[in-house]
Amino acid sequence: MKKIIFIAFIALAGLTILSCKESSKSDKTITEEIKFTKEGELSVYRLKDSLPNQIVTLDIEIADNDYERETGLMYRTAMQEKRGMLFIQKAFRPQSFYMKNTLIPLDIIYIDDQYKIVSFQKNTKPLDETSLPSGKPAKYVLEINAGLSDQWNLKEGDSVSFTNNK
Repeated sequence: MKKIIFIAFIALAGLTILSCKESSKSDKTITEEIKFTKEGELSVYRLKDSLPNQIVTLDIEIADNDYERETGLMYRTAMQEKRGMLFIQKAFRPQSFYMKNTLIPLDIIYIDDQYKIVSFQKNTKPLDETSLPSGKPAKYVLEINAGLSDQWNLKEGDSVSFTNNK
């Protein structure tokens, strides 16, 4: 009887070890870095003496479907200075982003339906899943490298215009 229990115990232990090894293999996800594809240009302006004064122009990727909005800049290890990603949201409402699987620090710029900057989330922390809300309704969200919104002296009320070549 002891021999049967011992054999059953060894068999059960062996199955447990094998099943753990198999599940760990299937749980691994391999992701390749997504390369930048220019899909448009975005310019930021500030009114000066009732005339628009261009601050900066960026090459942008456009996230305008569910998959692109959900993936965003995840898994990328770098982004050139005058590049960004523009998210075109389905609805004009308060928005919220997070940095899940995002490896580079970003400035997140929330823009309303009249193309005016309404708020910022600056110097976001990579891989942090804390909510980064707009605080005000937004239709568009621009992600750029962290620190650039301060470097370019962008402010709430600045305007944007963009082309969509998708």
